[in-house]
Amino acid sequence: MRRQMMRKEVLACLNLAAFILIPIVALHAADQGKLKTKVNPGRAGVFVDGKYLGPAANFRMARTYLLSAGEHEVKLVEPRYKEITTKVTITPGKTTVLSETMQALPLAKPPFGRLRTVASDKFAAVYVNNQFMGHVDEFSNFAQGLLLNPGEYIVRIVPARGGQPYEEKVNIKENQVVVVRAR
Repeated sequence: MRRQMMRKEVLACLNLAAFILIPIVALHAADQGKLKTKVNPGRAGVFVDGKYLGPAANFRMARTYLLSAGEHEVKLVEPRYKEITTKVTITPGKTTVLSETMQALPLAKPPFGRLRTVASDKFAAVYVNNQFMGHVDEFSNFAQGLLLNPGEYIVRIVPARGGQPYEEKVNIKENQVVVVRAR
């Protein structure tokens, strides 16, 4: 009998919480829309109002990001291409499509060393000397890596999902691989 009373009380509390939370969530969702990024190259980083959200595409599929309604500044950054900065207006409940083709920059000249990155957030942003270079998953396995000229660099890995950035000073040498593991 007592167990049934406790169950009824728990169910009443859950119903009350749902009664209060559902309108709040619905109201919040009404103030949001989506940004779909169709960008060439798809590995370009998407920054909205200065905050890194992730790559423009994943396995060549355009990514969609949830944003608050209103005007936003979008910056597309890929180190081998000229940056693009534009404004978009997000309409509540709608998807705004951003289609851009970035212009290639001249290729870097050898010699090169290779930087690899490892982190639990595969879309974490990778910065080298404060310049965005891509996301962790682009440089994470033995066949991948960021080619850099020999020298000292500050590597910073910033989780896309939030959390503490990881920073490490590295020395890149010709024909050698340096692995940075974010903790």
